[in-house]
Amino acid sequence: MDGTTKSGIELNSVITCPKCGHSETETMPTDACQWFYDCKGCGEVLKPKAGDCCVFCSYATVPCPPIQEGQSCCDS
Repeated sequence: MDGTTKSGIELNSVITCPKCGHSETETMPTDACQWFYDCKGCGEVLKPKAGDCCVFCSYATVPCPPIQEGQSCCDS
C-alpha cells in the first residue's frame, strides 16, 4: 500500500516537533483524532494548537483524513 486510501485520502504525514524540529513520517488514524503525540526526538508531548482538531492538523504536512474529506473532525 502506498499510504493512500481507495478514495485518495493520504494517510502518511510528516509531523514536526515545534520544540526540537525532529520530523517523523507517521500513519494517521482513520477512526479517531490524535490529540497527543510523543516526539521521538525530545519526548515533548504535542497537543493541537487552538482551533485545530488534532496534532496532524497543527504540526504535520498533511491534515487528518476527515479534514481531507471536507468534514468536521472530532465533532460530536
